[in-house]
Amino acid sequence: MPTVDLKYGRSGIPLEYDSGSMTLVGGGETRRPLSDAEIGVKFDEPIGAEPIENSISPGQSVLLVVPDATREVGCGQIVNLLVRRLIANGTNAFDIRIIFATGIHRKVTDEEKAAILTPFIAQRIKILDHESRDLTRIARLGTTAGGIPVELDRALIEHDHVIIIGGVSFHYFAGFTGGRKLICPGLASTRTISATHKLAFDCERLDRRAGVGTGILDGNAVHGSFVEAASFAPPSFAVTTIVNDAGEIVDLFCGDWIESHRAACDRYAEAHTVDLSEKRPLVVVSCGGSPHDINMIQAHKSLDAAASACIDGGTIILVAECPDGLGRSDFLDWFAAADSRELAVRLCEKYQVNGQTAFSLLQKTERFDVGIMTSLSDEMIGKMRFRRVTELDNEIEKAASKSGYIITNGARSMLRIRQ
Repeated sequence: MPTVDLKYGRSGIPLEYDSGSMTLVGGGETRRPLSDAEIGVKFDEPIGAEPIENSISPGQSVLLVVPDATREVGCGQIVNLLVRRLIANGTNAFDIRIIFATGIHRKVTDEEKAAILTPFIAQRIKILDHESRDLTRIARLGTTAGGIPVELDRALIEHDHVIIIGGVSFHYFAGFTGGRKLICPGLASTRTISATHKLAFDCERLDRRAGVGTGILDGNAVHGSFVEAASFAPPSFAVTTIVNDAGEIVDLFCGDWIESHRAACDRYAEAHTVDLSEKRPLVVVSCGGSPHDINMIQAHKSLDAAASACIDGGTIILVAECPDGLGRSDFLDWFAAADSRELAVRLCEKYQVNGQTAFSLLQKTERFDVGIMTSLSDEMIGKMRFRRVTELDNEIEKAASKSGYIITNGARSMLRIRQ
């Protein structure tokens, strides 16, 4: 029988399966990585914008906005090339700064900074840390049409130019990652983050809002609020990458921060949307390894993808190491609710961003038999209504009479059932 290596953190777990009953879904990017010269050509021909040399004058200050350790976008290669390009154009090295778009995530460690940016850049370019609760670093820039206060990191208005650098993948309610998300929620205050995320939830239906979901931008209230908030401090230039499983850049879109990001989303969706003929009773899903399973909040995105392919009452096995734990110390508190409806009521009474992730997760452990292979404690997985899985082969053998799917990279896949 064939064997597939399912990524688990920075290692892999081999799984032998019967190809007659189990169908392999997904797979990484097969295109070769782009060279520095090829990326340079794309910088010369941006989408909807001028090359940075035409818009950034010598002596002006530049802020580079980059994602944290929960994303893998080939950031080091891009930052190195941009810094060289800016300096060659007359920008002083001391006028270039880098800020991590952490949103409400934890602070990036020194080791992670060096790994994301490369040690060369981390040692030579000033790095700023965003803190969504630090009001001394937050500027109130206005209010959206819907009444949401737009509060963003002051660094965005303290520099002459802002360049955002991110990658694109699916997001279960914002549609896609990257682009505008580097500004909002990435560099927003806790209040702005909460108010924009709350648009994903319908408190009348006690469920996710209609029109909000994976791969959806048009008519997506959350996406629209992110774009509107980011428009109060619009970037001068944007870079959006598509990477392979090794984190190497295989495609790149740059230029106008809205237009180039949309082009990247369209290309990504075309390559990573999988049409299935039916839902099946068994789905085994790997998040795709680190950083997609760095914590439970990130790993949930792959569980959300797997739910699209499983029949109600079926079995989902989630392969997610979660070496960083849950992602938030208060995440587990939401699971004190008796069920997802009670959690939804609590969420509407006092909304918090991670409560919505907890609601979505609890909905799935109620609809499916969800097993998890993870480093999380028994207490944690019990409260979230998972059951622990220690041997994948045993799970496959127990379900020998069932047909199923093996999803090798849930974080990068959108599954649709053909009608």
